[in-house]
Amino acid sequence: MNTILIAFTALLVLFSVMALIRNDYWTFRMFDYPRLQKFTLSIICLGLLLYFYNGSGTLYWVLTGIVTVNTIYLLYLILPFTILGKKQVYKAKSYNGDSSISIMISNVYQDNKNYKGCLEEIEKANPDIVFLLETDEKWEKAVSPLLEDKYEYTVKAAKDNTYGMLLFSKLELKDDKISYLVEDDVPSIHTKVVMKDGNEVVLHGVHPTPPVPNENVRSTERDKELLLVADMAKEEELPVVVIGDLNDVAWSHTTELFLKMSGLLDPRRGRGFFNSFHAKYPFMRFPLDHAFISPDFKLNRIKRLDSFGSDHFPIFIDIQYDPQADKEQKPMYADSDDTEEAQEKKAKT
Repeated sequence: MNTILIAFTALLVLFSVMALIRNDYWTFRMFDYPRLQKFTLSIICLGLLLYFYNGSGTLYWVLTGIVTVNTIYLLYLILPFTILGKKQVYKAKSYNGDSSISIMISNVYQDNKNYKGCLEEIEKANPDIVFLLETDEKWEKAVSPLLEDKYEYTVKAAKDNTYGMLLFSKLELKDDKISYLVEDDVPSIHTKVVMKDGNEVVLHGVHPTPPVPNENVRSTERDKELLLVADMAKEEELPVVVIGDLNDVAWSHTTELFLKMSGLLDPRRGRGFFNSFHAKYPFMRFPLDHAFISPDFKLNRIKRLDSFGSDHFPIFIDIQYDPQADKEQKPMYADSDDTEEAQEKKAKT
């Protein structure tokens, strides 16, 4: 039993250390994801050590000390995404539909054939904008005829490589375009949304590739695309919203760098994880689907919707434009090291 506990402790510490190594290779970046799981396992490991370890006193204190430090460190990392954390985005004091936008973000899982379930979930949520990811031509043909009766404005980039995307909007879209920022077969959607009160909002819809062996063994392409979008957001004078499956968790170093460089805010902070993936494995869930907003928005509502057969849960967010909000809500600060790191990541090929 002692040997098992020592090995368990060593693995947990190794998993935490691996996430600290700033290397783009997937074997390092994969350890960014399971912080909540590592925290849970660390508590379990500490309990097992306290009750079952009966080896030497010195090693006992070393092991319990290491696991305690690891647990506290992981708690420090995940605390901002619990109700105990400080909110980056404040709740709107009163609802104003004319200056609000509601958005549903859903990675449908390309091989999923439950088109009806998807449409039913959209009907229940009734968002102003629907952003569907992993949509091929079959998905486009299945959902477009029914959605377009209600969603007059569309931007479509259906693809059979799991990186297709479809954008449907009740609100007017202007200057929309489909870009391929980093990879020739991975699109992103960029458009202006005209709210009911006439104010315009810049919307970026993205789905960069993940650092996994069967796609990109490094996170280089993902990080580069996110930081290029961060530059767009930073330079924009209009309010900005970035939505999509970023294939990165809300608490990762790259996502934090994105927030610093873009000047955007994460409405999750201080509210909860809103884990969107994996829908079928409760213990292995991570927040991969995001909506980041500029400081001139406040939050009406954010929630995770029901799955309809995909490996992702849809995320619903309702935000409200408030030109005075940026006096209360402040983005994260980017120092010279952050700027240098961002430039290096964008320069990689």
